[in-house]
Amino acid sequence: TQGNAWAAICALGALATGRCVGLQLDRDIDMESTGKRHPFLAKYKVGYHPDGRLHAADVQLYSDGGWSLDLSLPVNDRALFHLDNCYYIPHVRFRGQVAKTHVTSHTAFRGFGGPQGMLVIEEIIARIAIKLTLPPEDVRQLNFYHGSGETNTTHYGEEIEGNRIARIWGELLASSEFKIRRAAVDRWNAEQPNTKRGLAITPVKFGISFTLKHYNQAGALVLLYADGSAQVNHGGTEMGQGLHTKILGVAMRELGLPADRIRLMNTRTDKVPNTSATAASSGSDLNGMAVADACRQLRDRLVPLAAEILNCAETDVRFEDGQVHGSMGISIPFETLTNLAYTRRLQLSAAGFYATPDLEWDWAVGKGKPFHYYAFGAAVSEVEIDGFTGMHHVRRVDILHDVGDSLNPAIDRGQIEGGFVQGMGWLTSEELKWDSTGKLLTHSASTYAIPAFSDCPPDFRVALLAEATQPNTIHGSKAVGEPPLMLAISVREAIRDALAAFGGNPDFLLPSPCTAEAVKSVTG
Repeated sequence: TQGNAWAAICALGALATGRCVGLQLDRDIDMESTGKRHPFLAKYKVGYHPDGRLHAADVQLYSDGGWSLDLSLPVNDRALFHLDNCYYIPHVRFRGQVAKTHVTSHTAFRGFGGPQGMLVIEEIIARIAIKLTLPPEDVRQLNFYHGSGETNTTHYGEEIEGNRIARIWGELLASSEFKIRRAAVDRWNAEQPNTKRGLAITPVKFGISFTLKHYNQAGALVLLYADGSAQVNHGGTEMGQGLHTKILGVAMRELGLPADRIRLMNTRTDKVPNTSATAASSGSDLNGMAVADACRQLRDRLVPLAAEILNCAETDVRFEDGQVHGSMGISIPFETLTNLAYTRRLQLSAAGFYATPDLEWDWAVGKGKPFHYYAFGAAVSEVEIDGFTGMHHVRRVDILHDVGDSLNPAIDRGQIEGGFVQGMGWLTSEELKWDSTGKLLTHSASTYAIPAFSDCPPDFRVALLAEATQPNTIHGSKAVGEPPLMLAISVREAIRDALAAFGGNPDFLLPSPCTAEAVKSVTG
């Protein structure tokens, strides 16, 4: 949304001069003037049982919206939706408020409030574990949503269908050798006075859908040509995340064509109008279903003709490997069928459409089903802290993430790795500093420290959950854009674990981000 003001300036210049106008911001100006992820302040009271089970939580969230509202209200809403993360809390009162301040107008960023909400409940769980002197991983597991009915229903009334967090948790604890490494970390800390290591595991449950219901729709236009080639148009924006590649795979599977027979077009609203934003991790979900709908319409038109040519029942017709197959091993090239369809005057184009079903939300009572499904995951992180400098490095990360039946495992793995490292930067190094007038001081690469390639964990193990078909989604897949970012909360909790090993009061306030300066403020 924040590109609109600059676009208006360009449009005004073009109108005044009658010429094309482009504008490229200097990086410092860009960082000073555009919005960031919303800073949050959380105030909470929680009640819990002696074994660590949560009983009640009263949480008030305040988000810094900056000088204008922008998308601050829905960001705050998603934080409230995700204050539970993976945990069942029998009694809650969750409230959110946007604060108007004198800094730049904050806006949407990967996770859209979900990371801030999850961070609050993970802070709560960690401090409960500290007060009860219990392992935090045990307290987390004890509080998971599980079973069915009330203990598997969120605070906003949505039943968690296909809850996979307990399975992920158990498999990751085993594959990461968590217990063995816990003992090794404890031995290291007992022998090393000036450096300490920490180990932590944290879960993720992230709701997939726009919380504004009418955004959950998509269109597509698929064209077949007499030569057997196809052109695919959809409403999603390719921004380097691999959406076109995933949509290409959808069309290949639906039409039975190889990649070189399908052309993915750049997104244009004269081909597919009224597009929703490529956001909320829903680009593949929505547009993939719309493309599949168009492809299936075309297949349905072609099947009777194919059955006629192949002298078989319509139910025997299959589209695979650029061929149209019938019974008795008889097949014809796809282009033979499309060429004949053209001569028979069959329509060889189709407009596809998809609207996410069964979404309901009532703001008056705060109940409903705002999400089509949930993406789950968990991460184990191990860190080492230098007590003299406060500097830390992440030694190893193990991730098990639920992407359903992946549309493209290489793309999904890249999204998980990139999202994790981006979340790690948010929680450890990317500190925003403002002066008293609201001017951003950390507005360059020299003062605002994003993770570098060298900050990636040297031992980085990412696995996709097996046998995880998701019903009622495109080819059984799940969204993967935003959920992995929250896996990086495990790094923050590992830092907490390492800091506690230095001694002193273990129930300290852990700053976010956990910069070296913040770590030194805890260790002294």
